[in-house]
Amino acid sequence: MERTVAETIRENTRRHLEESNGILLGQCVTAVGWIGGTVPDCKNIVEIPMTDVAGPGFAVGAALMGKRPIFVVRYQGFMWYNSSSLVNYAAKSKEIWKVPCPVFIRAIGMEGGGVGHTASSSIHSIFMHMPGMPVAAPMTPNEWQEVWDYFMSHDDPVYCSEHRRSFTSKIEMKNEIDSPNADVTILAISAARLNALEAAAELRKSGLKVNVFHQLWLKPFQPPPDLIGCLKGSRVSVVIDSDFEIAGASRSIAYELSHLSNKPIHALGIEDRSCGAAPRVENITPKKDAIIQFVTQKLKGATHGH
Repeated sequence: MERTVAETIRENTRRHLEESNGILLGQCVTAVGWIGGTVPDCKNIVEIPMTDVAGPGFAVGAALMGKRPIFVVRYQGFMWYNSSSLVNYAAKSKEIWKVPCPVFIRAIGMEGGGVGHTASSSIHSIFMHMPGMPVAAPMTPNEWQEVWDYFMSHDDPVYCSEHRRSFTSKIEMKNEIDSPNADVTILAISAARLNALEAAAELRKSGLKVNVFHQLWLKPFQPPPDLIGCLKGSRVSVVIDSDFEIAGASRSIAYELSHLSNKPIHALGIEDRSCGAAPRVENITPKKDAIIQFVTQKLKGATHGH
């Protein structure tokens, strides 16, 4: 039977805590919906103080003791506070001291709904900057399972950038390739994948050929050969993300792809401004209409690669 992303997370977590004597740490994980139904009601769950600093230190200590902890941050914006011991100890421990520190970091993106400037958005880009920590942004059940299986079979800390928009989904997203010489090729990350699919459907109605690729692993980034071929042949190509565009994953990956394809690759992410609580000042993933407007503008004067 098909499982949602939330069910996939919950069942893997239950097995880890009950059968493998693992441990889960976080703030308010057993309240307010058990984090979107992703946390099971079972043993080895530790509610940590609202300190934002001590908590990840506890998780690092548990990892050093072989517990393979799951550390949950229910609003990814809080990672600015929680990141110090994760990036300065867990990510460096194996390389510097030859002591692995495997902690699974569930950093959960949320946007809209008045969550405001502190809690909102995804900020996985800053963790791509730090050596020693693979970064993934799963949006489907099988993708989350792949990230978890990687964590359990390796001894690295893993930054899993989840998005609440994925939790109720059972859908597995496959790359959509209209043509190697399409008008537009989109590489989408995190919740931007949902908006990119909507935009692609509208662009196709206007007669354009559109390729959509879905990116799970942000670091290490290993683009498939068919993506490079489509980038070379498309009139316009763009990387779209739910994180900030400036110095973010979208521009970093676009830079790599530009060199691999010998073509200019554009980037589109959330705007360079603070998010407010009111709907009119929220700063969220580029919506369908914004993607269409961006692509349409870039298509003016663009030519095919071949």
